[in-house]
Amino acid sequence: MSEVRVAELFESIQGESSYAGMPCFFVRLAGCNLNCTYCDTPAAFEEGEPMAIDAVVAACAASGVPLVEITGGEPLQQDGFEYLAEAICGLPDKTVLVETNGTCDISRIPDGAIAVVDVKTPGSGMAGTFDEANIARLRSKDEVKFVLCDRGDYEWAAEFVREHDLSARCLALLFSPAWGKLDAATLGEWLLADGLPVRLQVQLHKVLNVR
Repeated sequence: MSEVRVAELFESIQGESSYAGMPCFFVRLAGCNLNCTYCDTPAAFEEGEPMAIDAVVAACAASGVPLVEITGGEPLQQDGFEYLAEAICGLPDKTVLVETNGTCDISRIPDGAIAVVDVKTPGSGMAGTFDEANIARLRSKDEVKFVLCDRGDYEWAAEFVREHDLSARCLALLFSPAWGKLDAATLGEWLLADGLPVRLQVQLHKVLNVR
């Protein structure tokens, strides 16, 4: 596979994960198999433009930014994902993140990359799509996030974390309030009250009004 379908390549401030706040070069692949209620990248549903994988890698290499994220859409849907991810991981002095919606087999993510796996809550409209076999595929450096729309989502996610002992399986657990649906301070109060081993994450790129 020599090409992938690309929605856009751009530099911005990383808004999520443990790397929030860092400059990042984004490789946004086109196409998604979900339709979340709070989706902020509807353009990713489009077909995108075919682009040679070598050209995408060259763009990553040309960027002076040391952090690269492969995202979408859902990047693992594309046949050329493994080749692309391996090639980017092979670049010197680059940290590589792969953000995935959790529906695809994350063992396809190379060892050189860090998986940021989204577990869809009921409020997303896509609950039940997460491939629970991915829990066993998590590595100690990976991260798992939940985007929460309301108290029901919070309780659902908290039970998921406890049931699967997720804090022992990955580097970070991230609870993020859906933009415009749940107040971050309210979520913080819930986390303090329950003592969950998770990190409150705000979508920093939206606070900054950047992509």
